[in-house]
Amino acid sequence: MICLLVAALLGGVVWLVWFSSVFDVRTVGVSGTQVVTDSQVLQAAQVPLGGPLEQVDTGAIESRIEKALPRVDHADVSTSWPHTVRIVVTERVPVASVRTANGGYVLEDADGVQFATTAKPLPGVPVVQLALSAAGRGALADFPQAVLVSGAVEVAKSLPAPIARQTQQVVVHSYDDIELTLSSGATVYWGSPEQSARKAVVLNALMKQASKGYDVSAPTEPALRS
Repeated sequence: MICLLVAALLGGVVWLVWFSSVFDVRTVGVSGTQVVTDSQVLQAAQVPLGGPLEQVDTGAIESRIEKALPRVDHADVSTSWPHTVRIVVTERVPVASVRTANGGYVLEDADGVQFATTAKPLPGVPVVQLALSAAGRGALADFPQAVLVSGAVEVAKSLPAPIARQTQQVVVHSYDDIELTLSSGATVYWGSPEQSARKAVVLNALMKQASKGYDVSAPTEPALRS
């Protein structure tokens, strides 16, 4: 008899939680948005209202948001009793913008994902500029434009935030000849994208001295240029 009562009680709880409208979805909360809007997230999420909260497929909602909104790096979806679905989005952060043939700017994040296009450069986001030298043009077979752009983005993402905000352009003359143009008018002679993390540390220390040029192409032998 007790077993039957326990089974009936458990069955009632399961029905109440999983199949009844007592704990149904009535509200959806969105947080973390900066450039994308809450309404865009809600439209992409397509959260079914009115159904049981415990039957909400949070993984499917996350997938829909990330697929529909390239600017969203990832979405975290959870449920909160008695009636709420919560969505927290983390947007991609641009580390560089790449000039397109039609004059726009494609934003790339630290993972090399191109996620948005803007009409103008964003303040504080370095612009990758291809200005190939004769050596750079001659080496396109070994270092095609895609590789050169990828190397420039690697340089941009290695920069400490204060220096990145001062960097207007990452100018690529060749794979081994990359320069940064700073808002102060100074030039950073970077060299190749190799050892970018180390070069960034050296540059940060070197920039404590005022100069028109900072050479970190050989990070073990940095130099100031007049």
